[in-house]
Amino acid sequence: MPKGQGKVIAQNKKASHDYFIEDTYEAGIVLKGTEIKSLRAGRVNLKDSHARIDRRGEVQLVNLHISEYEQGNRFNHDPTRSRKLLLHRKEIDKLIGLTQQQGYALVPLKIYIKNGYAKVLIGLGKGKKKYDKREDLKKKQVKRDIDRAIKDHMR
Repeated sequence: MPKGQGKVIAQNKKASHDYFIEDTYEAGIVLKGTEIKSLRAGRVNLKDSHARIDRRGEVQLVNLHISEYEQGNRFNHDPTRSRKLLLHRKEIDKLIGLTQQQGYALVPLKIYIKNGYAKVLIGLGKGKKKYDKREDLKKKQVKRDIDRAIKDHMR
């Protein structure tokens, strides 16, 4: 199964609006307690999250919000704790070099279940300027207008 394939739980649609995604990596997530149950229920928010590489050379997913599991009791989890991502050492070393460059960030694109395991697709993104975002919105609007005109013409 190619990377990014599986039962999609959450997507970060704002990432493609804010960044030029140059490369993607599939990583496992280290979850604790009831986090997987909440994740399978779709109670996850990727909006303000990002990944970073800490001093020990580990990739951490920061500000990922997984809501508490309703049926969980005292063993419930902290919703916004940072979670370790599982990548190969070669991939981490490559990412360390790439994220040192100005304007690059690691952005989670989507979370999905693949073969029973929770995976996250992270992208190496270069930040867009305001005029780039406006240009994308114009292209999107033009495409929508063309599609609408074709649909009306077919009637």
